[in-house]
Amino acid sequence: MRRELYAGVMSGTSLDGIDAAVVTFGDAQAASCSIQGFAHVAFPIPLREELLALQEKSDDEIARAARAGNALADLYAEAIIAACAAAAISPADLAAAGVHGQTLRHRPEQEWTLQLNNPARVAERAKTTIVADFRSRDIAAGGQGAPLAPAFHAAFFGNADRHRAIVNIGGIANITDLPPGRAGRGLDAGPGNVLLDLWCQRHCGQAFDANGAWAASGHADDNLLATLLAEPFFAAGPPKSTGRDLFNSGWLDAALSRARWRGRVVDVQATLLALTVHTIADAMRRFAPEAADVFVCGGGAHNAALLQALKTTLAPRRVRTTAELKIPPEYVEAAAFAWFAREALAQRPLHLSEVTGARGPRVLGAIYCK
Repeated sequence: MRRELYAGVMSGTSLDGIDAAVVTFGDAQAASCSIQGFAHVAFPIPLREELLALQEKSDDEIARAARAGNALADLYAEAIIAACAAAAISPADLAAAGVHGQTLRHRPEQEWTLQLNNPARVAERAKTTIVADFRSRDIAAGGQGAPLAPAFHAAFFGNADRHRAIVNIGGIANITDLPPGRAGRGLDAGPGNVLLDLWCQRHCGQAFDANGAWAASGHADDNLLATLLAEPFFAAGPPKSTGRDLFNSGWLDAALSRARWRGRVVDVQATLLALTVHTIADAMRRFAPEAADVFVCGGGAHNAALLQALKTTLAPRRVRTTAELKIPPEYVEAAAFAWFAREALAQRPLHLSEVTGARGPRVLGAIYCK
């Protein structure tokens, strides 16, 4: 049989750049996923700053968003070409590439979401079929449009004998409960790296806190943590999804003001790490209480302080990364969008009702042929 190759492209809430993976899958019934090539393309600083600025109301938004969308499309194409080179293939060899786009605003309670992208331009530049706009159909069907990754987690990480949970820690953290023999469910738990990165950038001039070393040098403050945890999102039940629309610099500064914070900036970082850990653990307690094995993916899997805190808090559950399930944590989201592209081309609906609240299974994604 001819080997079918797909690419997946993801740029997430952390805004650290673009990940692209070339992937092969087993047939529709076989849950196998093999990474053939991978590439990371960092965002140029001016584009990253523009994407951050466009997430809030500002002047000339439409023209600026269009220009940023074109710049993003060129980088998406570059990432696809680089991942194909790493796999020793041409983009023309791909069946399709799934390109999620960069979320600027996510307002499912108002029945809309906006992922900046120009998939027609990506198709032209990369010379391959592009599948994009994965969230809109789910929202049209009454869903949240996110998180989408639990569908991939269920297909590739579920186990017939062990009750597993997947914790994806990107800018936002989400969990997927995978009980054996039953349909899984998932939800956004709260901020993953987004506030940690924001505070580190503000006070250290670094895009992220490498290995959580700065956070580990501070002390979490119970009063500040309680103020942060008063956010109603945390107490809400699923379906629920979130992003920078809620967890942003304004939200954090307002919480610091309510807490009348006068302490050290490093202790804020330590408290934000505690917030990520606490909200993941609370979501696990409420929505995946029987999961015995926890597998972590996303950029947070490489934050040593965060991972150790999760292991301590979630004990006696076993906490490992998805590398033990044969997909390294940094590849999971890109691989997911490669799979979403395959499912869209095959017109197979994704079953996300238990995650997003959609009225039923829907085929997700719009196709731009090469």
